[in-house]
Amino acid sequence: MSELNTDILIYGGTSSAIIAAVQAKRLGKSVIIVCPETRLGGLSSGGLGFTDSGNTSAIGGLSLEFYQRLYSYYGDESNWFWEKSTDFCNVGQGTTAIDHEWKAAWSFEPKAAKQIFENFINDHQITVCRDEWLDRENGVETADGQIKSITMHSGNRYEAQVFIDASYEGDLMAAAGVSYHIGREANSVYNEKWNGVQTGVLHHKHWFSHDVSPYQENEKLFPYVSSEDPGEYGEGDNKIQAYCFRMCMTNHSYNRIPFPKPDAYDPEKYALFLEAWKDRDDFFEKFDMIPNCKTDTNNHGPFSSDYIGKNWNYPDASHEERQAIIADHKRYQMGLLYFAQNDPRVPAYIHEGMQDWGLPRDEYTETDNWSPQLYIREARRMVGEQVMTEAEVMSEREVTKSIGMGSYALDSHNIQRYITADGFVQNEGDIGIHAPKAYGISYDCLVPKKDEIQNLLVPVCMSSSHIAFGSIRMEPVFMVLGHSAATAASLAIDNNQAVQDVDYDILRELLLKDGQVLSL
Repeated sequence: MSELNTDILIYGGTSSAIIAAVQAKRLGKSVIIVCPETRLGGLSSGGLGFTDSGNTSAIGGLSLEFYQRLYSYYGDESNWFWEKSTDFCNVGQGTTAIDHEWKAAWSFEPKAAKQIFENFINDHQITVCRDEWLDRENGVETADGQIKSITMHSGNRYEAQVFIDASYEGDLMAAAGVSYHIGREANSVYNEKWNGVQTGVLHHKHWFSHDVSPYQENEKLFPYVSSEDPGEYGEGDNKIQAYCFRMCMTNHSYNRIPFPKPDAYDPEKYALFLEAWKDRDDFFEKFDMIPNCKTDTNNHGPFSSDYIGKNWNYPDASHEERQAIIADHKRYQMGLLYFAQNDPRVPAYIHEGMQDWGLPRDEYTETDNWSPQLYIREARRMVGEQVMTEAEVMSEREVTKSIGMGSYALDSHNIQRYITADGFVQNEGDIGIHAPKAYGISYDCLVPKKDEIQNLLVPVCMSSSHIAFGSIRMEPVFMVLGHSAATAASLAIDNNQAVQDVDYDILRELLLKDGQVLSL
């Protein structure tokens, strides 16, 4: 047991947390990262290497520096282990993967990102306390509107002047008594269109494109189909969009490990997969290539890596319950890979194509070549001084006090798999609406209500409606917001004031000086 005191304490090991710590240190503040993770970087080092960048012109500051450090990494030919740099197909998601104009790499390997984050930590001599789990029941001491200290299950206690919750779950925020929301608000709450239950709305390609009965030959429901009423269109619920692991895979024979057969594997759990892919030919569409013959493989189609409906309890679950949910997701996804590669009933083009793929031998060597980071697309969302909504993201309402920008589509993955009124299987909740242009994100969405807590900033589980968060929740944006949160924390310390009272004009000047993009 020990006690540590610092200017700024950051809870979480995400990309946002690392960037916030670097900025705090560059501003001359003492900082400690306290996190449950042992591998730093969250999704950015955990498989999401095919960056959801949106408009890259909106990415600045330390966020852009992260991608530029990756560019330098791939500028070293010795880091091209399994292919030549000139052989890499330099095509990204609406942008180039290795961008020579911006000198930024928007596509990269997990191990490369891990190295960059560790370099950030080492270069700035940042103290990181890993494998530290917040005592969410009794570990947050507050008084007079301030967090005074936080205590871990280890017994270690940390004091700070300002705290930043940069976790994907918002555990510190919630334990401090800050208001938050889980699930979808009804469209009527913020006068939105794409937020609540979206029955009958079919975006992207992640839905059943032909009629499939929910019942098997034995008249039992297919696994992973719910008989519950999905709810009325536009109403709110407490359900959240599906999670998965962003899979790093390779087709390089010397670096490839066959997909392992998971414990308690049951091929009949994937019977609906056979029906879903019977008349489709786009199974491999989201095997997005990153350097060295690897992929960032994401969910695609009606039955894929998204474990629909199995994460609803995750945000408020205990540590032990979350570990069980994560393990269940891993079993499901590993079983899916093994099924697609080995079951003779799988459509021939999928079965044959999967023979070329496996796990990379040189990734996640500390966790049996499987990412330790589940894709927490959304958990708690703070209800703060201001709430970002569809109107701001769609540029229908002006954003004041911009401290960074987003630009990606309003994107939600499926939330439930149900039986339609016509008696067929369908997925619900997948939304993809393009934002017309890059938009600002208000500082007031990073701070709690002043009458709740006055020395906490929340750059990840920020104050946003479900569908607005669908655009904001991208790794480059989380890093942008981490940079801005640390700058605001430094100002609050310098002026001995609540984070809600930070002078925006001064904050804006500092952010622009550090290369943040606040408007286009």
